[in-house]
Amino acid sequence: MSFAPGQTVGPFFHLGLPFDGGNLLVPASHPDAVRLHGRVLDGDGTGVPDAVIELWQADPTGRIPRGTGSFHRDGFTFTGWGRAQTDGDGHYWFSTLLPGATEPGRRPFFAVTVFARGLTDRLFTRAYLPGDEPDALLDGLSAELRATLITTREERGLLFDIHLQGDSRLQGKGETVFLSYPGQAR
Repeated sequence: MSFAPGQTVGPFFHLGLPFDGGNLLVPASHPDAVRLHGRVLDGDGTGVPDAVIELWQADPTGRIPRGTGSFHRDGFTFTGWGRAQTDGDGHYWFSTLLPGATEPGRRPFFAVTVFARGLTDRLFTRAYLPGDEPDALLDGLSAELRATLITTREERGLLFDIHLQGDSRLQGKGETVFLSYPGQAR
């Protein structure tokens, strides 16, 4: 099997990918809503103004939603998927629920996909909730790299900055760890 070469994914996707309410996995008024937010930053620490972030996650019980209709926003159906565009300073945000562990004793996380200018393909990463539960991916990383994948609790929710480039020795300020999956076009 062969794959077609990647094409630069931006900055044109902002014309068709974002949709109204895409960042609202639940309404901000939902009693269990949490705000996941951050910035997409380039190698100089400057916000990337034309990135798109996709979020995939389990519900609070750890169940992965598999129903159709991810674009459907009715105010109460949790689809586990959302899409947000960054603003002029690289900020993005989602109103969502805290994910549960998909396996007992495992650390909950958000699966994150990044589309941004200059990338030849989308990037995949994870945003883990703070905690000390084991995780095969996290446990295999140095402390510096692990720090790039863990959200920070704030009064208003969770902070997760995505660094497209940077020095991994900078305690969470270096390049975010990005993942590849079997069969992914390279």
